[in-house]
Amino acid sequence: MKRPLIAIIGRPNVGKSTLFNRIIGKRLAIVEDMPGVTRDRNYSYTSYRGRDFILVDTGGLEPETSDPILSQMKTQAEIAINEADIIIFMMDGREGLILSDMEIVDILRKVHTPVFYAINKVDSIKVDVNISDFHRLGVEKLYAISAEHGRCVDDLLDDMYLLLPEQAEVEKGDEYPKIAVVGRPNVGKSTLVNRLSGKERLITSPVPGTTRDAIDTVVTYNKKKYLFVDTAGIRKKAHVERGIESYSVIHALRSIDRCDIAILLVDAAEGITSQDLKIASYIEEAGKGYIIGMNKWDLIEKDENTMEQYRKGIGRAYPRFSHVPLIFMSALSGSRVAKIYNEINSVLGEYSKKISTGELNRFLAAISNRLPCSSYKGRPVKLYYATQIGIRPPRFLYFVNYPEAIDRNTVRFFENTMRDRWGFRGVPIRIIIRKK
Repeated sequence: MKRPLIAIIGRPNVGKSTLFNRIIGKRLAIVEDMPGVTRDRNYSYTSYRGRDFILVDTGGLEPETSDPILSQMKTQAEIAINEADIIIFMMDGREGLILSDMEIVDILRKVHTPVFYAINKVDSIKVDVNISDFHRLGVEKLYAISAEHGRCVDDLLDDMYLLLPEQAEVEKGDEYPKIAVVGRPNVGKSTLVNRLSGKERLITSPVPGTTRDAIDTVVTYNKKKYLFVDTAGIRKKAHVERGIESYSVIHALRSIDRCDIAILLVDAAEGITSQDLKIASYIEEAGKGYIIGMNKWDLIEKDENTMEQYRKGIGRAYPRFSHVPLIFMSALSGSRVAKIYNEINSVLGEYSKKISTGELNRFLAAISNRLPCSSYKGRPVKLYYATQIGIRPPRFLYFVNYPEAIDRNTVRFFENTMRDRWGFRGVPIRIIIRKK
């Protein structure tokens, strides 16, 4: 089952980005007290009480507008509405109910998606009195909240929680593995899927943006079936056109979410770019395994040492990729493309790897005297116990005496030492710290 997508919509300047930041617990969306600050959708993989979802912040929705920017923002919001599994519609409690709110509610009555109606900026008794007018909308339940101060946001999330699938449902697999082919425009994604399938099923062109939607292709190799998903190129947000291309980007992200493994295709001639790093972050945040395909390798002038030099250079420049399988290939000529299957099978095995509790705790005892944070407020930090609590991706629970002492460097130490011991090639590791 795919991870649900929750879209926050509403008029400009009602506090959508503030609620987005409140729910994910990070300041990702730009917040400014002026309408129209959020013009593109902003995405984040997040969870509430152990149930995962994708949260989408949108630009302001004005039902009738001649302003070109507001019109583009309206298109963005409409795309999010069509894609969403759950919608949060926000209104402004200080401003009161206005005609635009009523027109948006009329639009939402026609969709079959669950809608939660939130009245924001209700942070004083005076505003509480003013919200009675919103009952004219005739909706079943209204949530009076303050996104800025967190007031009653938990009530909203608790009710949405009942509609979110349990983790076991999200992890349930189909009959064969799903592999999303992702990357920037014009790096050869469709050419690779055509090469793997042995058919010219997908349109290929040197013009960036040829693929607009995610396309599924089932391939049989050595009597085993694989489902490959070709996706639209993911550009930098500043370069994404409104409308159909934005729709393609959200489909690419959804394809990452529903896959088991992603192949991040990189143009070898251009090398790894900042946008490639951002796409890798999407994959890691979604908790998916991945492989990096250095495509167009046939265009590189090389000798017998070039491949190893590239491999070492990438490892030095991008330590985060040190555990990710790297394939130097040419989708156009077919060179080394078949190696993809061995790496897919290897990463799938790592993705579902289980470590026994006994083995994990013997490992814990061996590293306990090497912790980066050996003390907290003058007292020694102790590792008591660890256990694996999930797979796809592997998830581990560590019990310590002072959880607040475990910083990012220590979590990174846990991850690196676990990789040295058990591999976990190409998959993210989730480590949760709890007090005994």
